Amino acid sequence: MKQIIAALIAAPLLSFMGGCSQHHVATTASGKTVYGEQAQIIERLRNAGDDLKQLMSAPDNAIPQDVLADAKCIAVVPDMVKGGFVFGANHGRGVATCRTGNGWSQPAFFAVTGGTWGAQIGVESVDLVMVFLGDAGMQQLLSSQFKLGAEAGVAGGPVGREAQASTDWKLKDKILVYSRTKGLFAGIDLSGAAVKPDDDSTRAYYGKPVSSHETLMGQGPRNDNSNLFLSDVREAFRESKTKEASNNR
Repeated sequence: MKQIIAALIAAPLLSFMGGCSQHHVATTASGKTVYGEQAQIIERLRNAGDDLKQLMSAPDNAIPQDVLADAKCIAVVPDMVKGGFVFGANHGRGVATCRTGNGWSQPAFFAVTGGTWGAQIGVESVDLVMVFLGDAGMQQLLSSQFKLGAEAGVAGGPVGREAQASTDWKLKDKILVYSRTKGLFAGIDLSGAAVKPDDDSTRAYYGKPVSSHETLMGQGPRNDNSNLFLSDVREAFRESKTKEASNNR
């Protein structure tokens, strides 16, 4: 019965997403117009950067500096689709970057899929940010595939000055989740969701197969369009440090 309900939910969602991908048009960092899958990836990079920027600009909901200081990697899933009719189905494609000796790595592409049971009806879009803490969190992202809440501890991240009031997040969780929800649900439950490399996007973006481990360690190829996302990552961390210094005066 569960499989039947899941299929009924997933089919229209995947059909909708597939149909939308057919007519994508985007402008690259150099001003070139691209179409199809390339356009979809460029759009994803730009949207991921915008989502992070908007999260950090929220007065009381920005990621605290204490959290960012411990962040080894950050991942963003713009417009993650979640559908629910008794069964909640999550599906999203995102981008991630990790700290290296030479700054932030080139983006690695990944997909999040999974579902949770509960009394929920509706379809919504969620902008999702995941902060991977310390070496343990980074190692999860570097692995070929892992499940949130199983191999990797996951929890809603503190905002504003909440991180200073409690260190529970630092002691227990490897991955902190922040979301901006548009639709019928108050939040999102990623327990049991699988995170795995998006090989199709990686091949299309870099022109050849590249492992996520290689990319996130700063050992993979470069693409000029990466700055559409990385510039906002650098700015988010820079702004957070500036605000923290100002608050401590």
